[in-house]
Amino acid sequence: MRIIAGAARGRRFDAPKGMDTRPTLDRVKEALFGSIQFEISESSVLDLFSGSGNLGLEAASRGASKVICNDRNRDCAEQIRKNAKLLSLDSVVQVSCKDYAICLSDLARAGERFDFVFLDAPYQDGTAQAAAEQIFSLGLLKANARVIIEHAGNLPPKIATPLAKLKQTKHYGSCAVSIFERATDEATSE
Repeated sequence: MRIIAGAARGRRFDAPKGMDTRPTLDRVKEALFGSIQFEISESSVLDLFSGSGNLGLEAASRGASKVICNDRNRDCAEQIRKNAKLLSLDSVVQVSCKDYAICLSDLARAGERFDFVFLDAPYQDGTAQAAAEQIFSLGLLKANARVIIEHAGNLPPKIATPLAKLKQTKHYGSCAVSIFERATDEATSE
């Protein structure tokens, strides 16, 4: 895997060995970050199902001021720490190794708020939807923040909370990326 742009542009990093991680494809990552490239600088980012840290490390390379990468698997969390150090992004990237629901509760209790949340959980099990609902209900998002969910193209997430609204979905072969915003953003900006 490699960093596409920013301070660590072109540098390669490793995925956890022998793990069933499914890193985001470069073309999907490039399109995704191309759509937020002017907003990522100085942002606060949560990469909740981090795996190799692919999305969080890309955000850090592109100038995010704070990135929290979480994965419940210890080997993944350790690999993210190594990758952040290898890429000289360890001053920006914090790594946590918790179940997603505990991680989100802890972040809410600590008063954390994010501009971008990346959810690249296993496609089939609905975990990303449950996590997104918890993120919106716990108030973990700043104004104009986005929750970005990578999913199978034929399994669009159905977020069951009136606090979230779908902004857009883009398809990339068999996978897709759906972007959700706070439903109250429009009402509060008037």
